[in-house]
Amino acid sequence: MIRKTDVIIIGAGQAGLATSRGLTDLGIDHVVFERGGIAQRWRTERRKNLHLLTPNWMTRLPSWSYSGADPDGFMHKDDVVQLLSDYSDDFAAPVQCNTEVRSVSLSENGYRVITDTAFWMAKSVIIATGACDKPLIPKFARYIHSSIRQITPDRLDDISNISHSGILVVGASATGIQLADELLRVGCDVTLAAGSHVRTPRRYRGRDIMYWLDKCGVLSESRDSQASLQSVLNHPSFQLVGGPVNRNLDLGSIALRGARVVGRITSTSGRRVFLSNTLSASIDSAEVRQKRLLSRIDKYIEEIGIDAPVEPTINPIKISNDESLINLAERGIKTIIWATGYKREYPWLNVPVKTAKGEIDQAGGVTSAPGLFTMGLPFMRRRNSTFIDGVGADAHEISQFVAAHLGLRSTRAA
Repeated sequence: MIRKTDVIIIGAGQAGLATSRGLTDLGIDHVVFERGGIAQRWRTERRKNLHLLTPNWMTRLPSWSYSGADPDGFMHKDDVVQLLSDYSDDFAAPVQCNTEVRSVSLSENGYRVITDTAFWMAKSVIIATGACDKPLIPKFARYIHSSIRQITPDRLDDISNISHSGILVVGASATGIQLADELLRVGCDVTLAAGSHVRTPRRYRGRDIMYWLDKCGVLSESRDSQASLQSVLNHPSFQLVGGPVNRNLDLGSIALRGARVVGRITSTSGRRVFLSNTLSASIDSAEVRQKRLLSRIDKYIEEIGIDAPVEPTINPIKISNDESLINLAERGIKTIIWATGYKREYPWLNVPVKTAKGEIDQAGGVTSAPGLFTMGLPFMRRRNSTFIDGVGADAHEISQFVAAHLGLRSTRAA
């Protein structure tokens, strides 16, 4: 039997649920498919001790906001799962859990969606499977000697399970630098290979940095229409850590605690890892970005007339390392952790909207296929499109696009 609905949402994380709320408010019939439980990736593909990088007060979804006793704390990943489950229950989101999408293809009147349990027809499909789909591992990783253990952050449930021998962490954005920090704390010998990154203080002028980024509009900035899709998808995350103690985390603090910081990896062969000589340039570039960001905050504070303490000058990081080769055996490195970001894969999407790299070609969540939209992708419509706090605005606008596609006259298109 063929089942019908107006809209199918694929994915029941924050992006899918926020969009479901938007469609519910508009009275649009829809169903949400989730391959596992609600917030499946938060359940099974996040480290045991992971916390959000944004304060609890910033945990906001359409028609819901945090009201607990610790607004300045940082939510643990298990609490995020509970939050999203409660949010779904709050408006009776039409979620079908443990339902795997096998195929999405065009039909005469919309889309055919085949799951492992049923055959559906819908006029519109919203792909909300998230930004962190599959770990992005460089192709040259295949040339590493088989004696070297290679893992990715989604498979790293407990840092204490790693041997205390030498470890090479590849990547210096939020995940990579947090892993280096945790490994140092349990006594590991850590080498951190750093490429492009964004240095950011945890607190600035008496407030959490996210307070200022939120207030002065940095996080809600619209995507540059001239920016290429790939550059947007590869934008590095802030070097921040959330937890019970407010502290800065950057290459300088990691190096002072004993980590060896090296440049970006360019290739590998057996037990040898080859490096670029761009470490100093990457650090200098991060310093320029940080100064520009903090200057924008200073300007906002001055224009609004906020009484905020003047921050002492943040000293630039100076790390000189011109190594071009790491011999893993000589360094005692037996494990490599690839914290090199994520890619998206859509093997079930049989609609001609994918780029040569397999990403969905979209502009602000709108694809060239009528009625096919995306949600929750990096910088999709705004800088915070992947944040729990950012999906709401995107969901509202995508819901309006969907309504317009369905021909609902009472809805004003975004």
